[in-house]
Amino acid sequence: MAGSPYASALGRFKALAPTLLPKEAYAPLVQARDTKELLKLLEPTAYGPEFVQAGATYQGPALIEVAINRLFVHRNRMVYEAAPYAGKMLIEAYLRRWDIENIGLVLAAKAQGRSLSETEAFLVSNREVPAGLFAGPMTLDDFRTLLQQPSLEAIASQLVRFGYGGTLLPLLETYARDRDIFPLLQALDRDYYRRLFEHGGFFQGDEWVIREYLRTEVDVRNVLLLLKGKHSDLPVEAVLGRFLDGGNLPRNRAADLYNARGVLELANQLLPAYPSLAEGIAEYPREHSLVPFEIALTRDRAVSQLRRLRSFPLSISILFGFLLLSELERADLRRIAYGKLYGVPAEELTRSLVVPRL
Repeated sequence: MAGSPYASALGRFKALAPTLLPKEAYAPLVQARDTKELLKLLEPTAYGPEFVQAGATYQGPALIEVAINRLFVHRNRMVYEAAPYAGKMLIEAYLRRWDIENIGLVLAAKAQGRSLSETEAFLVSNREVPAGLFAGPMTLDDFRTLLQQPSLEAIASQLVRFGYGGTLLPLLETYARDRDIFPLLQALDRDYYRRLFEHGGFFQGDEWVIREYLRTEVDVRNVLLLLKGKHSDLPVEAVLGRFLDGGNLPRNRAADLYNARGVLELANQLLPAYPSLAEGIAEYPREHSLVPFEIALTRDRAVSQLRRLRSFPLSISILFGFLLLSELERADLRRIAYGKLYGVPAEELTRSLVVPRL
């Protein structure tokens, strides 16, 4: 393995590891009085230069959002550039998720009548470059153009040349009747995972680790889908219509599980395969919330997958390990920032974080 094409990536990301926030950095952030104090605490970190760059245009929570997304895209770009030829197509396919997130944001903004200025700060972008430049064909100007379209139908037509419109156009007639945007977002997700699994083939023989990494991501989404459906008392047809194939939990097994009489019975049936659900089972009768289930599943998957990825350092696993840590940091910082904005108590915020509990 001395001649592995991933040897240089391993050294590069070991040097970059200190730029990620350490676990102990989160407690002071959670205790910050407001977003202004949160900014001050983050200034000495890798986010400081992004605050300087964006400070002339954005302030408060929007400044934090922009800085978080810009550094996040910078890290994605480093991973993309570090990938050798054998792994580049898989990294490209994986990073298209940020195109999907941005498109979903644009579609939701148009459906809700939100303006360009209200939406642009939330795009996953780095200055003038969104993540899609590295993972797909879309630039920040393209997303701005989408936001300026007069209707959702016009947005879908514009997306044809980027490879996404064909997924949306057949659903527009139903959207015009129901005004329900969820089937559009679901179709984009299905297409994303279909393409992603297609690219998870064998090149060096170690891609099975990444296929399992992706399967567990789909599993978490599907388990939460089942719990949310049961929590909202949705019919099984509605839930299975949103089910994502490709995970370790098969569709027919999900249908059987959904015969449970309630959230707790369903969670207990899933417990042998997903032991972390025990945390949500303990909290649900008191809080009647699915958030503890989501936090526990996300954390448990992160712990197990990081352990597995780190077991194969001279492979594409090193790139996905860094991507996962970057994604978890972004998600936790956004939870803290919006928690401060909406006055979420520190104890509740602490319980919602993943990185400090890895």
